[in-house]
Amino acid sequence: MWRPVALVLALSPLLACTGEREAEPADLVFRGGLVRTMDPGNPEAQAIAVRSGKILSVGSNEKIESVTGAETEVIDLDGALVLPGLIEGHGHFMSLGESLMQLDLRPPRSWTEIVEMVAEAVRAAGPGEWVVGRGWHQDKWDVPPEPAVEGLPLHHDLSAVSPDNPVMLIHVSGHGVFVNRRALEILGVTAETPDPVGGEFVRDRAGNPTGMLRETAQDLARAAVAEYRSSRSDQEVEAEMRRQVELAGAEAVANGITTFHDMGETFETIDFLRRMAEEGSLPLRLYVHIEEPAEEMEERLPGYRMVGVGDNHLTVRAIGEKVLDGALGVHGGWLLEPYADMPRSTGFNVTSVSDIRRSAELAAEHGFQMAIQGIGDRAARELLDIYEEVQAANPAQQDYRWRIEHCQVIHPDDLIRFSALGVIASVRGVFATSDGPWVVSRLGEARTRERGYPNAALFESGAVVVNGTDPPVEDIDPMMNFYRSVSRVMDSGERFFPEQAMTREQALASYTTNPAYAAFEEDLKGSLAEGKLADITVLSRDIMTIPEEEIPSVEVLFTVIGGKVRFAGGG
Repeated sequence: MWRPVALVLALSPLLACTGEREAEPADLVFRGGLVRTMDPGNPEAQAIAVRSGKILSVGSNEKIESVTGAETEVIDLDGALVLPGLIEGHGHFMSLGESLMQLDLRPPRSWTEIVEMVAEAVRAAGPGEWVVGRGWHQDKWDVPPEPAVEGLPLHHDLSAVSPDNPVMLIHVSGHGVFVNRRALEILGVTAETPDPVGGEFVRDRAGNPTGMLRETAQDLARAAVAEYRSSRSDQEVEAEMRRQVELAGAEAVANGITTFHDMGETFETIDFLRRMAEEGSLPLRLYVHIEEPAEEMEERLPGYRMVGVGDNHLTVRAIGEKVLDGALGVHGGWLLEPYADMPRSTGFNVTSVSDIRRSAELAAEHGFQMAIQGIGDRAARELLDIYEEVQAANPAQQDYRWRIEHCQVIHPDDLIRFSALGVIASVRGVFATSDGPWVVSRLGEARTRERGYPNAALFESGAVVVNGTDPPVEDIDPMMNFYRSVSRVMDSGERFFPEQAMTREQALASYTTNPAYAAFEEDLKGSLAEGKLADITVLSRDIMTIPEEEIPSVEVLFTVIGGKVRFAGGG
C-alpha cells in the first residue's frame, strides 16, 4: 500500500561520493514508483526528474540520483503510479464552474425530491429572482413522475412551490430545461406558441405546455435568465467568472486533470480567459473551442487563433461544440430511423447543416480544427459528409484532425470513414453505462447492439479515440470513467454490451497520447519524455494491473502542472 510521502531535501549519497553534479539539478523528483511513460522508446521507469517546468530525465532511481541536488524536492512514492498528466478530452469548463454554484439536481431520485429542493431555494431567494439548477434526468429517477407526458413531469407541482419566482432546471445533458408557470409567463409560451426549428415545447393532451423545453426551445429560458442577470456590474460579472474558473479548476486538478478540452466558449469568454492566462491565473491548461454562429466568425475568426498563451496555459485553434443534433436522453439525437419509444420522431437537427458546412469552410480557410457534436447516426453521417466535402475542396491542407464529439450511435457503414478521413472519435466511456439502463428503450435491442456506443469498434477501425466525462454532465472523475470504459459495468452490476469495452491500454491512451494528438500537442504532452512539459498525474495504485473492480477506489496523490504541484492528496 502507498504510505504518506516524505519530502527529502538532502544531497544524494552518490553525488557526495563522486563529486559529479549537473550544473542545474532538478527542481522536483518523484522516485521509487512505477512510471508508465506512454513513450514507446522508454515505456516504464522508476523515477522522473523535473526542471524549469519540463521533464529533465526519466529512468531508474539511480539515474535520477545523478540530477538530484541539495535544493531538489524529492518525493518518495513507495510504488505509486506515475502517468502523463491526464487530459479531459471533452468538457465545458465555465459551465462546470457555474454548475458548482447552482442547485445540484443529480442526487435526487424522484421529481418530488426536486420540487422539495426548489421549494427550499425559493424560501431563500429574493422576490422575482430566478432559481436555477442542473443535473436531473427522468430515466434515473426511482419513481416515475405522475402525471407525465413522454416520461416527463408536468409543471404544476413545481409551480405550486414557486408562484412568484421563475424556475429553470437544466437537464443533465444540457439539451433541455424544465420551467415553472411563472417562467412560461415571462417567456410568453402558451398553447398557441409554435415550436422553434430544432426544438419543441412539450405539451399535454390539451396542447398546453408542460414546462419541458427541448433543444432549441430552451434558448428562450436561457436568454431570459441572461437578461435578468444583465443588470450586474462589470465587476460583479468578472468576479463571478473568476469564481467559476477557480471552482472548475480545483475540481479538475483534484481529479488528476492537467489539461481540459473546453468544447465551446464565446469570443467574449475567450477574451476573459486570455487575460487570465496572460496574468498567470489559470489553474490548469485549457484547449478552448470557439462556439459562435458562422456569420459571427466570418471576420473575427482569424484574430482568435492563439497557441500556447501564458506559458502554454491557453490554446484556441478549434471550432466547437456546435451541436448538430441533440441528446438521446431528451429524444434529441438525430437518428437515421425513428426512436423505438417515440416513433413520431427521429430527433432534431439543432444547428443547421448549412451553418456547420460554412463553419467547416472557415475552419479550412483559417487553419482551425472542427469538433462538432454528432450523437445520433444521422448526425454522424452528415458530419462525415461535410468533412469529406470540405477537405476535398481544400487539398493543400493535409493535417486536419477534425473531430466528431460523443459518437454514441454510429452506423457500421460509417465506422471506417473515421480513419479514412482522419476524423478523431471523441467518446465518453461513462455514457455507455450511465445511459445503458434506458437507451435500449430509445433505440431498440438490435439497433443498440449494432450501433450503440461502439467504442471498441472505433479503435478497431483505426480511428484515434479521445475520452472524457463531459463535465458538468458527468462527474470529472477519470478513475470512474476509466473503469466504465474497460468494464461497461452499470450501477446494476450488469455489463452494457461488453464486446464494445476498451482495453486498459486503449483507455489509457484515450486520456493521454490521443487527446494530446487531438489538440496538436503531442510534442508537448501526452507522454513522459525529456523536454516535454512536466505535466504529471500520480495515482495510489496501478490501474493497468489491479483487479478491475478496484479501479474506482484508486486515488489521485499528486497533480503536477509545469513542474508545480497543484494538488496533493490529503491536502
